[in-house]
Amino acid sequence: MGLITDQYAIHAMKFPMKPAIQTVDKRIDYQEWYERVSQTANWFGSFHSANKTVAILLPNGVPFLQLFTGAAAAGWTAVPFDVKWTESEVEKRLELSKASIVISTKNRSESIRNTPVSTKVLIWEECLEEIQQQPTKKTIEPDGELPFYMGFTSGTTGNPKAFIRSHNSWVESFACNHIDFQMDEKDHVLIPGALIHSHFLYGAISTLYFGGTVYLLEKYIPSQALAWIDVKPITVIYLVPTMISSLFKTGQSIERPIKILSSGAKWEEHSKQQVRSLLPNLTLYEFYGASELSFVTVLTDQEMERKPGSVGRPCHNVKVEIRLQDSKLAKPKETGKIYVKSKMIFSGYLEPDQNTVQTEKEWMTVHDMGYLDEEGYLYIAGREKNMILYGGINIFPEEIEKVLSLHHEVEEVVVVGVNDPYWGQIVTAAVKGSATKLELQRLCKEKLASFKIPRKWVFVDEMPYTSGGKIARKQIIDLIESKVNSH
Repeated sequence: MGLITDQYAIHAMKFPMKPAIQTVDKRIDYQEWYERVSQTANWFGSFHSANKTVAILLPNGVPFLQLFTGAAAAGWTAVPFDVKWTESEVEKRLELSKASIVISTKNRSESIRNTPVSTKVLIWEECLEEIQQQPTKKTIEPDGELPFYMGFTSGTTGNPKAFIRSHNSWVESFACNHIDFQMDEKDHVLIPGALIHSHFLYGAISTLYFGGTVYLLEKYIPSQALAWIDVKPITVIYLVPTMISSLFKTGQSIERPIKILSSGAKWEEHSKQQVRSLLPNLTLYEFYGASELSFVTVLTDQEMERKPGSVGRPCHNVKVEIRLQDSKLAKPKETGKIYVKSKMIFSGYLEPDQNTVQTEKEWMTVHDMGYLDEEGYLYIAGREKNMILYGGINIFPEEIEKVLSLHHEVEEVVVVGVNDPYWGQIVTAAVKGSATKLELQRLCKEKLASFKIPRKWVFVDEMPYTSGGKIARKQIIDLIESKVNSH
């Protein structure tokens, strides 16, 4: 099917002076972008390494995207590393990824001390000098079946697992942008989040594939993002729901048409209404997916009122099944485990001991639970690993969180199971906001069965987040258990 970078040469011929990437202080057109990526690919090709894997430890910016795409164009696998990770977190992921090279800035590289013997630490500024000596036409033509991207996701133990994506899986995903989200080369796309998060990285790479313009923030600053939306010809924004309150709290309204692609968590209705009031010509696409699965389902504006609570119908060339514990197919509205079949599924998880990829079967699950209605719309009940076992009854915390979020003085809420010697787990809520415990209990009694009402409540000033903008559920559980046990 080809590489994620195959279109750059075509764009350079078709519209050489069109901006490919715009940052606060830099504008790169497609001719320059093609030459930069080609030089970087040729530079990677000069390394005689059996393990063609590079770890990129850089902040958001053109160098990050240049190394990522250049490595991909050379047939290497790029592994984005988060600049916020501690030294031990970096070391653990270097050991897991078996990267032969790690590239970072001079300041950051000094903290990478205990690297594996087989890993070279290179300084970006020095690499750039060598890259600029390379030919500006690509001399390497790898195959689309090759891996190009390694990311990390937490396993059930909380330790990182490395997943592998092939060029073909992302190129197949790009068709969803065109068919499901109505995107093309005319789009001006704002990427306000960290490229370490696959949602934002994919947003940038897919835009460059189509020939659109990427507007890249080096750091997420809500006021700066809003200023760009106001003065730049932005047509599409990639967001996760946790960004919304900070982005639109100024109350500034923007009249022109804008499209938002949201992933990472289910948007609550009151948050959607707030955004719609500020962006009256908004087109909202809410999609369900995972790093391992890519796009699964999408819910459009028109469907949201008719199918509240749904995450939509399967995307282009995606099939979804709900399976019960005995592997039988579930009936409509019967909750089971969600399985997905498509050409966008990842290659598999890296087996660290053998340094091989554990390939997945034709149908894949990330252990989310849910059901399909009679029209094929998918509803997520929750993550299997988040499920609370209360006296032998399965409770999905996401259902309770949705109810508690209806209270206008609840800013954020997370529901978890706290260990209990008699019941197994007790439903416990962590709440950020000014709502009182009594008000929330009354709300739960109106909307939920009695056994789903939280027995314990913890009120917090701030919620911890992952680097991808999601609430760090494991940290919340630790926080709640420490508070509960101290009383």
